[in-house]
Amino acid sequence: MVRSCTAQWCVQFVDRHQSRLNFALLVVGYILYLLIGAGIFSAIELPYENELRQELKAARRDFLNNNTCVSDEHLEELLARALQAINYGVSLLGNDSNNVRNWDFVSSLFFTSTVLTTTGYGHTVPLSDEGKAFCIFYSLFGIPVTLFFLSAVVQRLMVLVTQRPVSYFHRRWAMTKSNLGVIHATCLTLIMTLLFLIIPAWIFITLEKDWNFLESLYFCFISLTTIGLGDYVPGQTHSKKANPHPQLYRLAITVYLLLGLVCVLVVLETCCELPQMRRLRQRFYQENVRELDSETTKIIEQDQLSNTLDHLPVIPSVSEQAASWQQDNKSAAPYAPVSGSAVNNR
Repeated sequence: MVRSCTAQWCVQFVDRHQSRLNFALLVVGYILYLLIGAGIFSAIELPYENELRQELKAARRDFLNNNTCVSDEHLEELLARALQAINYGVSLLGNDSNNVRNWDFVSSLFFTSTVLTTTGYGHTVPLSDEGKAFCIFYSLFGIPVTLFFLSAVVQRLMVLVTQRPVSYFHRRWAMTKSNLGVIHATCLTLIMTLLFLIIPAWIFITLEKDWNFLESLYFCFISLTTIGLGDYVPGQTHSKKANPHPQLYRLAITVYLLLGLVCVLVVLETCCELPQMRRLRQRFYQENVRELDSETTKIIEQDQLSNTLDHLPVIPSVSEQAASWQQDNKSAAPYAPVSGSAVNNR
């Protein structure tokens, strides 16, 4: 008796607080995902970091042994200054005439695009206090405007590449919009992956001599998802022979990043607007009674109605029924009252 009451109370408690329990599980699952990722990255990258550190120490020791006229303090000061300049995007490797300029017009255009799209590679940063102050002011107004611009572009593209194709094939194939939406989202994801990840990665292999396919694909993914780690940046070469047109190259990369970001947003919006994803989001909302939104409910009802109407018999209208009744009355024999003698004879 006690066990049954406890079980019943637990069931009622879960039903009453299901939304909060789902949200708590979501928070715990996300924290575990962060911890697991941190542990895996630490296990993979820490040995490589220690190995690289030991190689640098050995190279520094060999340099000091071979160049006794250079003191350890002066070498450390030179290395610190060089590393600080590299962090600001300035390097003196190679001849000075062949170095890539970071603040000509095209390079500045590339910088503004990475700032406003919040990609932020970090390979080029403002050097002066005036540039840092202007970057704050410029980003403060530019990032919201960029988000507004991208949302408007994505909304128009959604109508063109998602809503119209789904509606067309829904009428053509008589398939439910929920299932058709999953197929369309899958196909759209594969097409965008091919056009903006696989093909550009192969192009970068031919243009960046030091990159392999994995590094090129890594750069495309990190850039289009606006992560922008900055460890791989195209065009950072110190030889004009490898890249004879650096300005045009950076301009093409800027256009590629903007178009790729728009396409990624279209794919994400298409996946988020699926009825299945909306039902999944409803499980974590705060409302006690979690109902589907009006648009999703309308889509599901239309799908169910379109499926059931094909199997229902055709019901005639009221006028058609009245006409059929009149036709039946005309064709039937006229009513004749039965006489009393006939009743008595029976």
